[in-house]
Amino acid sequence: MPGTNPATAEKLDQEGMAMESVPVVVPQMGVVEEFVLLEWLVDDGSSVYEGQPLASIETEKTELEVESPANGQLQVLRHPSPESIQIGEPLANIITGSQ
Repeated sequence: MPGTNPATAEKLDQEGMAMESVPVVVPQMGVVEEFVLLEWLVDDGSSVYEGQPLASIETEKTELEVESPANGQLQVLRHPSPESIQIGEPLANIITGSQ
């Protein structure tokens, strides 16, 4: 669709309200290329607010929290695991509703 943000996917809910899916990603941090997802701080399906800590991750040097990029409902895509995840890969989506 022309004029839409490629980082979001839009759909309609049962009431015809526009729903957007905003990806939760770990932003680039210097030379760090991968991380490990330690735990989710919020349950899948929970309502979240922009800036709320969602998950705890670990890089080679430190442990950090990943914050929600928007208000909405958390839809987890990745689960905690000792396997490394590349920076920029989505961990979850935030499903938002707009009128």
